[in-house]
Amino acid sequence: MTQSQRPVQRLVVKIGSGLIRTPEGRLNEDAVRQYAKQLATLRKQGVEVILVSSGAIALGLPVLQQQRMPRTIALQQAAAAIGQSHLIRNYERLFGRFDQQVAQILLTHADLRDRGRYLNARNTLQTLIAYNVIPIINENDTVSVDEIRFGDNDSLSAMVCNLIDADTLMILTDIDGLYSADPRLDPDAVLIPVVENLDRRIEALAGRTTHATGRGGMYSKIQAAKIAGASGIHTYIANGLKPDIITQVLDGEARCTHIHPPVAGKLSSRKRWIGYALKAKGTIVVDDGAKHALTIQGKSLLPSGIIEIREDFDFGDAVYCTDASETRFAQGLVNYSSQELLAIIGQHTSRIETILGQKAYDEVIHRDNLVLLSSV
Repeated sequence: MTQSQRPVQRLVVKIGSGLIRTPEGRLNEDAVRQYAKQLATLRKQGVEVILVSSGAIALGLPVLQQQRMPRTIALQQAAAAIGQSHLIRNYERLFGRFDQQVAQILLTHADLRDRGRYLNARNTLQTLIAYNVIPIINENDTVSVDEIRFGDNDSLSAMVCNLIDADTLMILTDIDGLYSADPRLDPDAVLIPVVENLDRRIEALAGRTTHATGRGGMYSKIQAAKIAGASGIHTYIANGLKPDIITQVLDGEARCTHIHPPVAGKLSSRKRWIGYALKAKGTIVVDDGAKHALTIQGKSLLPSGIIEIREDFDFGDAVYCTDASETRFAQGLVNYSSQELLAIIGQHTSRIETILGQKAYDEVIHRDNLVLLSSV
């Protein structure tokens, strides 16, 4: 058995907009038909399949006489409104040729940030899967603004993996995977077939290149693998322009990059929600002693270890924890607002009630509400 051959029960496949759109801006029907055929075949073989598809904005651009991603949200939303109906109508038609039912799911970050809506989305997807329907998920670009936007569908696909307990994420793009350098610029670049430890060196290799009609790039795919890895999920980055690429990756026959999850194991559903579904409202900078207590000893964060508070946030908000060198190493739910923390920063817990007039908690962030981020 090769590195890429693993039993797969629940698979999330993300397809980028560049793979389903021709240079002229039309739907690449041949490509979409091939994806539909492969996924429908896998579903009939017992693999539970979820498709995350970009392309709504890209397909709507020609109608608005736009060649590149519009800079304004209004134009992006208009393009998405035009392109999304075109996209799902064709997915339904092409999957239908292989007797496979599909369903459209449009999400914003707010749908996953709210715990109740998160669980409702999870239940809907679980029900569709149970009825042998392939969910086709996209960001709801017609209503998304910066506060509720995922940023790119790579991140969305990883969060979907966490949402429905997938075991495998496959991100299809226009190159074979992660290279030692950008292969379009450096002829000596070599493919990295396996990543055992997704650290900052690997992130640096990814760079931040983007596509003219998309929001992602290799860097966003590596970040998605980090999110998926927190759930013990294996990620494959592969070239979606190659025939039968999905089945070849699963059979261990494709040139691709296989990113392993951390050996530490998967987070609970609630901790995945805290660490990766929520958007941080602020930052707490801690000293080395507090970082050691949080990362090595599994302790809660106390006010005595805090050296700086950044941005405004309220009780119950998610915040980042960073060290003095600006390294983000954790995210958690705070028991005090930023204004309250400014008053008790660096103080012993015995002083909280004297300073604030009350003490609801000893901990600023309880360890049960704290998630260590990967690549610490």
